[in-house]
Amino acid sequence: MDHQTIRQLLPAYVDDELGIAETLAVERHLADCAECQRDCMEQRSVKLLVKRHAGYADAPAHLAERVFTALPPETARPVAPARQRASWLGMGLAMASVCAAMLGGGYYLGMSLAARPVAEEVVSSHIRSLQADHLLDIASSDKHNVKPWFNGKLDFSPPVIDLAPQGFPLAGGRVDVLDGHPVAVLVYRHNLHPINLYAWPGEGPDAPPRMRQERGYHLLRWSSGKMHYWVISDLAPDELKAFTEALRGSMGNASAASR
Repeated sequence: MDHQTIRQLLPAYVDDELGIAETLAVERHLADCAECQRDCMEQRSVKLLVKRHAGYADAPAHLAERVFTALPPETARPVAPARQRASWLGMGLAMASVCAAMLGGGYYLGMSLAARPVAEEVVSSHIRSLQADHLLDIASSDKHNVKPWFNGKLDFSPPVIDLAPQGFPLAGGRVDVLDGHPVAVLVYRHNLHPINLYAWPGEGPDAPPRMRQERGYHLLRWSSGKMHYWVISDLAPDELKAFTEALRGSMGNASAASR
């Protein structure tokens, strides 16, 4: 696909609406096109701002009547007009978010409402990295190669830990975008299972790991030393916890050694 075609596909790509073939084509183009990389980051930032700050208003009574009239009789339910609320920028998105929260309630372990949009982005990023075969920008098991690779690509230095002795060898890393900001992604493996570790700086107190399940993947998030961390994989929960404990332990030892 040419440059202009890719630019036309970027909005659908950002919304995860492309098929695998088109996603692969966009990913290949993005790897070499700085202009489209900037456009992609800007569109993701706008998407996040809309999701988080879209204004809400009372839906007109006639709109609610049209919606319920269009529904199948067995699913339509009368709703008091005072409670009929809709986003001017997408009532369908709001309804989908509510349904997802209700259906996934059994999996949220201490997950705040503010963290859920980030969790959705982590899952989407993880899936894209597997489907588009773009798991790694740098493939190396040597932390002394991976850590300096991030220099000049990010305005912070992510911790790069070798966990091969614990059964989680480093595979490499890449740069991605979460919450509208560039983040470091460290990629590990356990047997045939890839593990994506996302890291970026942020304010707030330290927070212990909390687990969640989303779309068949397990996620753990925590904060430590003014850094936020998210880890995701299709590993079993106890295996992902073992990885996180090994990582946090090694980070603590490295921090103590540097003092």
